[in-house]
Amino acid sequence: MSTTTIERDVKVPSDGGAKATRRQNAERGFKAPTELTDSLQAVLVDLIELHVQGKQAHWNVVGKNFRDLHLQLDEIIDAAREFSDTIAERMRALHAVPDGRSDTVAATTSLPEYPNGEIDTAETVDLVVVRLEATVGTMREVHDTVDDADPTSADLLHGIMEKLEQFAWMVGAENRTATAK
Repeated sequence: MSTTTIERDVKVPSDGGAKATRRQNAERGFKAPTELTDSLQAVLVDLIELHVQGKQAHWNVVGKNFRDLHLQLDEIIDAAREFSDTIAERMRALHAVPDGRSDTVAATTSLPEYPNGEIDTAETVDLVVVRLEATVGTMREVHDTVDDADPTSADLLHGIMEKLEQFAWMVGAENRTATAK
């Protein structure tokens, strides 16, 4: 397989990224323009990476409130998987071919790399919140392009952002202290 080097000096397959399909049979609906496909692809890879990093956190978190955080991570992981499927299927409905291969995800995600090894619950909380916020940040970054091209896809982003921001608030509250009155 040939590869292409991108800005971050990471190797991605030369055929990496979302592609258009050719319309056939009864499928004659709206076809996503490249800007829409590229935007949804960026969201897709971050959701896939959020799922994978969530599993890494889930397996390796230790410390105070372990069980609660472990279970919260399960919720985030399940949601990220479901949301990635929603975005990928939307892309297919718009005659685009999503690319969720591990090398494409690793090369194009906006999420920072997750550390290896056991991680204390307090640090895990901070790491997970950063990744939730980065995923939402990608959605906010592409939102206007998506909304201009396809308001239905933008509606999907709205629902996903709402849930991920709620997760960030709920998980992040673990490390907060009440402000003095």
